[in-house]
Amino acid sequence: MAARVAPAQVQAKHQSLHHLVAKADWSDEAVLRVVRQQVLPAIERHGAIRAWIIDDTAFPKKGTHSVGVARQYCGQLGKQDNCQVAVSLSVTNDHASLPIAYRLYLPQAWANDPDRRRGAGVPDDVTFQTKPQIALGQIKSALQAGMSAAAVLMDAGYGVDTGLRDGITELGLCYVAGIQSSTSVWVPGTAPKPPKRWSGNGRPPKLIRRDAARKPVSAKELALSLPKQQWHRVTWREGSNTKLTSRFTAVRVRPAHRDYNRTSPRPEEWCLIEWPKGEAEPTKYWLSTLPADVPLRDLVDLAKLRWRIERDYQELKQELGLGHYEGRGWRGFHHHATLTIAAYGFLITERSAIPPSAAPIFKTPALPHGYRPRGSPYPT
Repeated sequence: MAARVAPAQVQAKHQSLHHLVAKADWSDEAVLRVVRQQVLPAIERHGAIRAWIIDDTAFPKKGTHSVGVARQYCGQLGKQDNCQVAVSLSVTNDHASLPIAYRLYLPQAWANDPDRRRGAGVPDDVTFQTKPQIALGQIKSALQAGMSAAAVLMDAGYGVDTGLRDGITELGLCYVAGIQSSTSVWVPGTAPKPPKRWSGNGRPPKLIRRDAARKPVSAKELALSLPKQQWHRVTWREGSNTKLTSRFTAVRVRPAHRDYNRTSPRPEEWCLIEWPKGEAEPTKYWLSTLPADVPLRDLVDLAKLRWRIERDYQELKQELGLGHYEGRGWRGFHHHATLTIAAYGFLITERSAIPPSAAPIFKTPALPHGYRPRGSPYPT
C-alpha cells in the first residue's frame, strides 16, 4: 500500500501507515459510526434489518505479550489454546450483514495486572467483563445510537448466560438464543411450587420451590418425550447445492435456571429444537422470546439467520486480513479491526449496486413477427 500511495517515499509512507494503525489517537467508535451511516442504507435497500447477531472470533497466538492473549477456547482451532478473542455485534437482513461493534475480551489475569496493561496501552476505564457483559454493553450502545430494534441472535456460548438473556429482555428486545441440551426448563403443564405458607413467625417466605415430585427437566429430556407427530419438516433457505431442510418442533416452556432464587416463575417462551432425519437424537436447541403466535417456519428462519456472522468472519479474515495484525497493543488491535470492517462495508456497498442475476439490466428484445428458428419446418 505504501508503494502505491507514495512510490518515491515507500519507507517513510510505510512508517506513517504503521503509525496510523498502531499509535494514532483516533476513535474506533466514531469511524464505525460513519461506516454504519454509509453502509446501512445500501443494505436496507434490500429490506429492513431483521436481526442483531452476537458472536466472537479468536486469533491464535504463539507468544504471551499480545494484548489479551491467554489460554482459552479458540473457535478457529476448535479447542483450548493460546489466543485473543474479540466480541462483536452485527446487524443483518436477508441480503447482507455488517459488524457495528467490536471489542477485545480482556481476561481477568490481564485486567488485574497493571504492568501488562501499561505495556499494551489498555485504557484505564477498561475493566474485566465477561464476554456476555461486553455483548450486552454493545447492544445498549446500539440502542442509544438510535439503531432500529430487532431480534438478537446468539449461539449457545452466549445463550446459556441467563443474565444476558434477562438483560436483553429488560431492554425491550426479543432474542433467539442457542442453548445446551442440559438447559433446564419447565414443560407445559408444570411449574415450580409457590412459596411456603407463612407460619406467623419471622419474615414471610417469598421464594418459589421445587422438590423430587415437581422439578424441571432438561431440554433433551423434553425433546425425547415429544410424540412423532409434533415434529415438522421445515425448509429455511437455499444452500449452495440444495434447499436446507430439517425437522423441528417448538414448545412453550419456562426457563428454570436457578429460579428457586426468584419470587415468581419466569415467563413462558419458545424452546425450539432441531432433530435432523437420520440422527440418533436432537442436535440443536434454542430459547426464544418471539411472540407466542409466531409460525414455526419464521422461528426457524430467524434462528438460522445467524449463519451470516460465520460468513462475515470468513470474509473478514480470509479476504481482508482481520487476523493479520501482528502488533501487541490495545489501540492497534482495535484500529486494525475498524479499518478492516470499513473495507468490508465498502465491499457491501459495491455489491449492493450490482443487480441480481434474476433481474438483468437489459430486457430481452421481443421476437419479430414471423420469426422462424433456424432448422424448423416451414409452416403449412
